[in-house]
Amino acid sequence: MLGHEGMRLIEILYFDSCPGWRGALARVQQIVAESGLHDRVEVRTVPIETEEEARSHRFIGSPTVRIDGQDVEAAAETRGSYGLQCRLYGHGGRFEGLPPVDVIRVALGLAPLDSPSESPSQTCCARR
Repeated sequence: MLGHEGMRLIEILYFDSCPGWRGALARVQQIVAESGLHDRVEVRTVPIETEEEARSHRFIGSPTVRIDGQDVEAAAETRGSYGLQCRLYGHGGRFEGLPPVDVIRVALGLAPLDSPSESPSQTCCARR
């Protein structure tokens, strides 16, 4: 899925009370600016407000970053637990609530893949 006029589309899917979605947006914006892609990339935020929207968007947690419709974390496509919940990203033996910079760069084709991302067995928290 491309943005309008052949631009690449980066979507940040989130629920509003997620503590990490603004950090994910900032990381994406920084990578786009540093790589000089600002004129070829459209960045959109996609608020997810209901469980129904979570299922419809195949939303596995907040924040989710997708590039041209594909999750930046390859293993995410195999998960099926959709809902309004926080998301953890595993990389380099650690887990954090934001997608790692190098994972986003790899997904954009700006860097080679050094090591696969790890996936937590459960999400970090659920929205109540």
